Amino acid sequence: MSEIQRRGFLARLTAYEPLTLITLASVAGGLFVLQRLTSEVLEGETFRFDEAILLALRQQGDLAVPIGPAWLTHAMDDITSLGGVTVLALLTVLITVYLLLDRRWQIAIFVFSSVLTGWLASTLLKILVARPRPDIVPHLVEVSDLSFPSGHAMVSAVTYLTLGALVARTQRYRSTRIFVMVAGVFLAVIIGLSRIYLGVHYPTDVFAGWCAGALWALGCWLISKRLIPSRASEDGVETENGDSK
Repeated sequence: MSEIQRRGFLARLTAYEPLTLITLASVAGGLFVLQRLTSEVLEGETFRFDEAILLALRQQGDLAVPIGPAWLTHAMDDITSLGGVTVLALLTVLITVYLLLDRRWQIAIFVFSSVLTGWLASTLLKILVARPRPDIVPHLVEVSDLSFPSGHAMVSAVTYLTLGALVARTQRYRSTRIFVMVAGVFLAVIIGLSRIYLGVHYPTDVFAGWCAGALWALGCWLISKRLIPSRASEDGVETENGDSK
């Protein structure tokens, strides 16, 4: 290895070391939180916490009536639909088709496979934990599957954060990339909160869904950083080639 190559390698290592350390710490911390939360749920240690929050969101005289104005209940019903399988499946397919038409074959396939495997992971976690739905308050929407982790919270986090992270890599401008990521986080958060408000999930179900979904999206983002070039870097190469002509 020549002196120039050695210096270049050290420069790249120094540049990526903080990001690598932060990412590894985030993954380790997220896995620890998810493991501890799952353990506490299985032991029943979180029930009082869950019960207190669910009861606080209902009228004390009639637990079938949530707190807040009537329009808030309708809004939460609409918001929770954004995390449903139908909406997320349509969104994923449309984004994938758009990327294919934009000649972004690698990222299109990666988006589709990342979201699909995330859904499968959510289903597997539900089966392993097998926590029944809360019966503390009446449900404001119809549900039939298991409770932990919240499928809406996890799958919406997987979908919107993964789509946000990967689609952001197709954008030229930093402001656009930031907006896409913030929008993904915002959607995942309000969808999870809607499930608690509607009484169909314990708060710990939603927290676990957020944690697992964020970890999945982070892993997909790390892989994409390695395998898929960003639009900004491609534009830089094209600009250099154009200037050299």
